[in-house]
Amino acid sequence: MKLLLLIVILSSSLFSMSTLQPTYSLQASGDVQDMSYHVPYLYTATSNGTVDVFNVQTQKKSLTIQIPAIKDFMGDEVSAKVYSVDVLNNTLLIVSQGEKGYRNLWLYTQGTLEKKIDIAQHFFIKEARFIDEQHALLALLSNELVLYDLNKNSVIKIEQVSPSSFSDFTLSEDKQMIITTDESGVVRALETRTLKEIKKYKAFNLDKIFQLDFKHKTLLTAGQDRKSVLYINNQTHEFDFDFLIYSCALNENASLAAIAYNENNDVVIIDTSTQNKKYRLIQNKAVITKILFTQHKELFVASESKKINFWRLP
Repeated sequence: MKLLLLIVILSSSLFSMSTLQPTYSLQASGDVQDMSYHVPYLYTATSNGTVDVFNVQTQKKSLTIQIPAIKDFMGDEVSAKVYSVDVLNNTLLIVSQGEKGYRNLWLYTQGTLEKKIDIAQHFFIKEARFIDEQHALLALLSNELVLYDLNKNSVIKIEQVSPSSFSDFTLSEDKQMIITTDESGVVRALETRTLKEIKKYKAFNLDKIFQLDFKHKTLLTAGQDRKSVLYINNQTHEFDFDFLIYSCALNENASLAAIAYNENNDVVIIDTSTQNKKYRLIQNKAVITKILFTQHKELFVASESKKINFWRLP
């Protein structure tokens, strides 16, 4: 009886949301794996070996950066999948597929693509972000975090976070703290310069967390256990759905949370102060790979497809 009541309440909550179609859409060169934004440009990492750069003001693609192709195990030339892209002061930090399963790290600035790490270093990098112009943080599939000097091309420090496989990390707004998670469902905070753990969050996800976001001292998770957890103002709120939660994001002041929540790849927008579900964003073509707020009420949603949707919320 209690389960039936819970289903009725959940269904009523979902159906009370306003449904919003995309304000407009962009078309990338391949399936989108990651996105970064710096006014007025949206940078997208694709599975087709490119970083597509869109001018958001004109809604047009302004540049395509081609990552050199690689050879597969048969010796055939294939596109190098691009896993992550970050931007700082018009310079891009790019992680791409390398040969033998390893990864390459690139810097792109003023039309020049420079390889900083190649497969000789045997790094399985999943994600890389700028700390500042000279330093980057690399996350390896082994759940090791690497503080890397981009000028000297050298490792400053490596820290094994846990024995579990890495899932995702993000940086605090001032880049002084790393918020990271793995297949265990545990979220940890580390000090960026020392890579020392300073906090372990109480775990409410019982399985792998696919993605997380951290803004304005607020944490949001997207879990394989079909649960998204909001840590805000020393309280936690759990949002249970009937599908794997692949992606989530917070806006800049953490007043809104976006969660990909069902098999249709819809995204729900939640008011974090009241936990009310406000909007349902539809017409996403495949499994969501990245949700990115660019303004207080504006966001892009990318998926395992070429289509990138943009919403301007009411």
